Amino acid sequence: MDLGGGSLAGLARLRRYESHRLSSYDRSGGNTDCLVIRPGETAVLGEIEGPGCVRHVWMTTTAVPGEEHDLLGLVLRMFWDAEATPSVETPVGDFFGVPFGLRRNFSSLPLQMSPQDGKSMNCWFPMPFAEGARFEVENQGAVTRLLFFYIDWEKHPRAEPDVARFHASWHRQNPSAGLAGDKGYTRADYGYDDRRPVGAGMGLGGPWADPNLSGADNYVILEAEGRGHYVGCNMGIHVFERQVNDWYGEGDDMIFIDGEPWPPRLHGTGTEDYFNTAFCPKQEFSAPYHGITVYSGNEAWPWGGKNGMYRFHVEDPIAFERSIRVTIETGHANALANDYCSTAYWYQVGRSGPIRPLPPLAERLPRPDPPELAAS
Repeated sequence: MDLGGGSLAGLARLRRYESHRLSSYDRSGGNTDCLVIRPGETAVLGEIEGPGCVRHVWMTTTAVPGEEHDLLGLVLRMFWDAEATPSVETPVGDFFGVPFGLRRNFSSLPLQMSPQDGKSMNCWFPMPFAEGARFEVENQGAVTRLLFFYIDWEKHPRAEPDVARFHASWHRQNPSAGLAGDKGYTRADYGYDDRRPVGAGMGLGGPWADPNLSGADNYVILEAEGRGHYVGCNMGIHVFERQVNDWYGEGDDMIFIDGEPWPPRLHGTGTEDYFNTAFCPKQEFSAPYHGITVYSGNEAWPWGGKNGMYRFHVEDPIAFERSIRVTIETGHANALANDYCSTAYWYQVGRSGPIRPLPPLAERLPRPDPPELAAS
């Protein structure tokens, strides 16, 4: 199994493989090039035998009036090597990079949503397998869906024993810890007066002075056992109510490798810093490895409503030998009560049990935005 050649620098090197495709083309020769998936049905997109590697996945689905978050109701599953439980199980929209069941035009290196208004979804994460692969989409929504897809894959003459399998899983915590409210902090504790904030959160009182010396209450993006490397995530943070200080970005990322204690070898400085932005961004932006896909605030409530972001560790994958726990504070010292969701992407071998189970659709649907942001 030769996985080289996927970059521009390697395109001139010839490799031994056959190019294949699974797609929804009309087998009758007509133009009905889609699968019809009724509510409650699971469609098998295709099954592959033998060693190979998925190189590209493209999908689109019809948007239905009255089912605003339809991309949360479609569930994508991928199985490698006849495994009993999937290595990938996420809502379709979240898998392709945007939370809350929303569509957005954005462009990263491994994931993209393309015009018109994010209707076209693409994935370029390589997905190797040794004995075969199976792909499914389940319609957990209330209306019939039309699904168009390509899965472009290579058939290889042999498998390599040290190639890890691709994984993706979804998680939500609704709401997060929200310790500030429990402790009764006021604006003065944060260093605010009635006219302006002071100090931008550094050297002030309230939760900003509270220590977090364990990471125990952090939001968990990924928890996995085995050997592999973490390659990134996308995250949604819904700031659904006014708090004394509702800027979410003071939450540090803490990534614990192989069961190490606090402080972990990978300890960051803030949520916006982990996602490679800085100082309270209020603009949507996309780059190859990081970006902000969703911004819903306004001048009166700058970070209220839905916020979506991504960070991919393509040039800097994070290795683990036995286990990994990828976490982030929900505000400094987990002070804020917000609604968090995320999709984690990683490669590993030696997985002994199922990945994190996907909650039912009712527990995945986003909150409505507050009235003062609903029109944003």
